[in-house]
Amino acid sequence: MMEGMAGLEGVEQPRRRTGTTAARWVPSVADERAMQALETVGDPTVDEVSLPSLPESAATARRLTQAVVLRHWALSAQLAEHAVLLVSELVGNAVRHTGARTFGLRMLRRRGWIRIEVRDPSRGLPCLMPVREMDVSGRGLFLVDKLSDRWGVDLLPRGKTTWFEMRVTDR
Repeated sequence: MMEGMAGLEGVEQPRRRTGTTAARWVPSVADERAMQALETVGDPTVDEVSLPSLPESAATARRLTQAVVLRHWALSAQLAEHAVLLVSELVGNAVRHTGARTFGLRMLRRRGWIRIEVRDPSRGLPCLMPVREMDVSGRGLFLVDKLSDRWGVDLLPRGKTTWFEMRVTDR
């Protein structure tokens, strides 16, 4: 890493020049961690991945989302930013409110849409609360409601899947 760049996770590192050759892309620390999360946990576009119900799993879910949305699906940075934020909110709710040992994460893409799902064993329904300007908690589903095109909850025989969908432009 270049001197003075430590701690700038998520910021693309400058391209390095060697002599007169063209600049080559150097992945940022965030890119490397995202790819490592895919290798360690699995690819949520292939099958649901299971994560422990721990606060640090939100970071893993964010990295997986970044890797899939930006690298695998090659979608816009703004869409990726919103998807990363929203998956973090759904995972946070699963970790804080369900009492589960694990939760599942799955990402789907179909023509014109992406869908991200968080499955947990609780049948307790999430509740969209009114949010006031000075509130410091309870904004998760409010953000999901505002930034996604649609969201919902599917009750399962054992638990539920909370999901959101976002429109994408197919090339």
